[in-house]
Amino acid sequence: MIYLDFAASTPLLPSVKKELFRAFEEEYSNPSSAHKLGRISAERIERAREIIADSIGAYKSEIIFTSGASESNNLAIKGYVLANQKKGKHIITSSIEHKCILSICHFLEKEHGYAVTYIPPQKNGIIDAEEVISAMREDTVLVSLMHVNNELGSIQPIATIGQACFERDIKFHVDAAQSYKKIPIDVDELNIDMLSLSAHKIYGPKGIGALYIRDLRETRIQPVIHGAGQEYGLRGGTLATPLILGFGAAVEDQTIEDSFEEVNKINSLLRAKVIEIGGVINSPDTNYIPHILNVRLSNLDASHFVANSDFLCSQGSACSSMNIEMSYVLKEIGLNFEEGYQSLRLSFGPNTNKNNLLELLNKLKN
Repeated sequence: MIYLDFAASTPLLPSVKKELFRAFEEEYSNPSSAHKLGRISAERIERAREIIADSIGAYKSEIIFTSGASESNNLAIKGYVLANQKKGKHIITSSIEHKCILSICHFLEKEHGYAVTYIPPQKNGIIDAEEVISAMREDTVLVSLMHVNNELGSIQPIATIGQACFERDIKFHVDAAQSYKKIPIDVDELNIDMLSLSAHKIYGPKGIGALYIRDLRETRIQPVIHGAGQEYGLRGGTLATPLILGFGAAVEDQTIEDSFEEVNKINSLLRAKVIEIGGVINSPDTNYIPHILNVRLSNLDASHFVANSDFLCSQGSACSSMNIEMSYVLKEIGLNFEEGYQSLRLSFGPNTNKNNLLELLNKLKN
């Protein structure tokens, strides 16, 4: 079987596996304990926190550990807007966000009376920054956008939108699950106030993520999980020491960064070959990460291919792949029902083999 679904989840890197198994053997103490073993675990957690903070240009005191990007998104959006309702009840996002973000926004609309503006993408899957800026109002309390779309690989104009939010004193949340370690992120340069991260997208363990919150101690956030005061009182529960240390090891490992050019070559080759056999590229021609490529072939039954092929890919987001409806992202960029069902999302990793992709093309061609 050939794995081409790295945007959904990734295998553990050897360095991560080594640290993870070491930590499961040795870091069994509660890091909140006052004894020596607890203090050792707590110190190692703080080191992992520092590694993650340094990777995005933040302070370690601004990093909260969560169970993953979905929880980070919930804490960022619900936690901030519900604690700051007096500032306004208008949120701006896009119509091609991860299902998690859309679900949170629908919840806030239905249960708490928030108004949400959903900015549609352009045909290339990129949000027009000017449309976002034009939608900003006096009562806009938050803008939330993903850095890279998880089905198309399109990179959103985060810096421009972040600057506009900064000038208008609007908080800016970014879901960076797909962009982290694939393209540089500096929260100050991009004017990001909150940033969601996930370990299992960067060859770390599942069940662990992080949320960056600018000026955390001065920012009013309502906890989503109440507990005994862990994580500055914002996220209750005993810290998952082995998972956190595995996350830190994944961030330190440079495999993703070092393989960028090779992944870029694979993306370029596949783009050319798909067009050569009469296919269409749904992903944008510019402003994309090379790790994700969405393609369409007129003779392809994508759902049958995904279910029965030895090439492990998807029709869209893994969180939606069990649904029979076509991808809402592809619908939003103008594809009809039939075109949506002829489309595949292919996503690549450091060990993706060019020969395997040529084999895939022959399979698709036939």
